[in-house]
Amino acid sequence: MDVKVDIKQYMMQLGQQARAASRVLARAQTSQKNAALLGIAEAIEQQRDALLNANQQDLEAGRAKGLDDALLDRLELNDERIAAMAEGVRQIVALPDPVGAITDMRYMPSGIQVGKMRVPLGVVGIIYESRPNVTIDAAALCLKSGNAAILRGGSEALHSNQALAQCIRDGLKKAGLPVDIVQVIETADRSAVGELITMSQYVDVIVPRGGKGLIERVSAEARVPVIKHLHGVCHVYIDGEADLDKATAVAFNAKTQRYGTCNTMESLLVDLAVANDVLPKLGEMYQAEGVVLRGCIQTQAILPYCEAATDEDWDTEYLAPILSIRVVHGLDEAIEHIHQHSSGHTESIITENYSRARRFLTEVDSSSVMVNASTRFADGFEYGLGAEIGISTDKIHARGPVGLEGLTSQKYIVLGDGHIRT
Repeated sequence: MDVKVDIKQYMMQLGQQARAASRVLARAQTSQKNAALLGIAEAIEQQRDALLNANQQDLEAGRAKGLDDALLDRLELNDERIAAMAEGVRQIVALPDPVGAITDMRYMPSGIQVGKMRVPLGVVGIIYESRPNVTIDAAALCLKSGNAAILRGGSEALHSNQALAQCIRDGLKKAGLPVDIVQVIETADRSAVGELITMSQYVDVIVPRGGKGLIERVSAEARVPVIKHLHGVCHVYIDGEADLDKATAVAFNAKTQRYGTCNTMESLLVDLAVANDVLPKLGEMYQAEGVVLRGCIQTQAILPYCEAATDEDWDTEYLAPILSIRVVHGLDEAIEHIHQHSSGHTESIITENYSRARRFLTEVDSSSVMVNASTRFADGFEYGLGAEIGISTDKIHARGPVGLEGLTSQKYIVLGDGHIRT
């Protein structure tokens, strides 16, 4: 039989099973969902050796394919990472269950009560690359928020993800829930992604986590709503009325705390009024960390070792020890630069001027906007959401870190006592 026909049938079967399982999960009590999560955490710990063996197969195959050290590091499981996965699941157990929460109840002039109830999205398809821990994070968040999940990890982590899928099935069985609530696609065939993102009859939303190429493909081809962000071109603006000690600490942390994350600062904007005071010290600090600096003409005049920035630099997510720097003439020019070049992820202003801080918060249109804080805080855990399924730069449904509440929707509920409309 043609492989594509097999994949189509296989994916349709997964979709049908997920839809049926989502209806069972929708009526599950919080205690039952938490029992399944605790069972998953226990299985992860108990099956540590099996997980390490499966992961070793993926690592050996990855080395044979020539994967670079950064990819191999993201792919690797060890005792510490396995323990962290189990602990992450237990943290989700401790989070409030959003499903069924009723808010905004009010009496209307007709006598009826109207309010809103939080409900699961239904079936969530998640497509991701490299890191096996995403399998557990995604499964746990979907389970707690009442959603069935179809997970498609990267081919480089196929054995690891299947071993983790067994842990998930064991936890679901232990709690008396259908194992089809979380299904991990078993094939590395790329056409499975094409099927998943077009199964609108079975899948309610798609969440892609990975490189820009993956997300662009999913966004272009999906017939199912997508929660996404393409890339993270994040800015820190040092205002003319900034505390320069704070500015130095924040700008240094925002770039160097981790290079390969979407909330890392990629462009630094500095008000001309303080550029000569703050850039020399910051430049020395970046140089000591091996950060390559690319700047405008005014930046180069202050930092002679700084390379010339090109137009492309202002739009680039480096994910590397490279930083573009631009000197601007005040807040208006900083905001205009952000409007032109930001990816809508995270921006921060460093200032002691309340009015300028308020303007920045109001006028900068990104999923997270900060005052006197590092962009590295744009994270579900740091926002108190527990784990996150990803960070959305969309404006509809979910925006910013997507945790349990972002995996639910709301419906109106009406309570009456034989009321009729006249």
